Amino acid sequence: MAKGTKRDGAATQEAVPAPRVKSQVREYAEALIIAVLLALVIRTFIVQAFKIPSGSMLPTLQIGDHILVNKFLYYFQPIQRGDIIVFKFPQDETRDFIKRVIGLPGDTVEIRDTQVLVNGTPLDEPYAVYGEWPVGRFGEREKLGPIVVPNDRLFMMGDNRDHSMDSRVWGFLDVHKVKGKAFVVYFSVRSDDIPYNSTLASIYYVVSHPGMIRWARLGSLVR
Repeated sequence: MAKGTKRDGAATQEAVPAPRVKSQVREYAEALIIAVLLALVIRTFIVQAFKIPSGSMLPTLQIGDHILVNKFLYYFQPIQRGDIIVFKFPQDETRDFIKRVIGLPGDTVEIRDTQVLVNGTPLDEPYAVYGEWPVGRFGEREKLGPIVVPNDRLFMMGDNRDHSMDSRVWGFLDVHKVKGKAFVVYFSVRSDDIPYNSTLASIYYVVSHPGMIRWARLGSLVR
């Protein structure tokens, strides 16, 4: 019956249900669940953060660099020589490694001393560094190949050539083990100076010691 109509001389008022109010707890819980799901989707399929724990990619990547890795790029374009990629370590897939792509499927790779040749052509590698080699102690520095990179495999090397465990040691990388391409340093800290293992304690220590942050590296592209 319409509101305000009369029946038998008396006005009647239709009851209007009170609006249902969602509790704040439920709102916060739903927002948290959505945020977690979005973070999982982003981390799994789009972008993931990694920390550089060793010097195998010096000077391109410093110990204590925190990088972002593009995980969807290779759905749209092929891996290219020179890309710096994160992948599952072939000898222990619970660990993640980061190296530079040197040889693509079908390439012929050869190493003579400090010169890397691909398909007979010396690579121009301004990013590669070598240490002082103790002549007479270990013999020749290095000799490899020529070897042909198989289908669905990559030949990987670290930029810090004398201090990198890469394809020269463990062989070719299966392309299906690639996680993505490193593209930016979003944070960098002199991690060797942090006296804590706890993440929260480390964050507090860095915030209270801003001189530990490598400000010039923040936002630098990985290439």
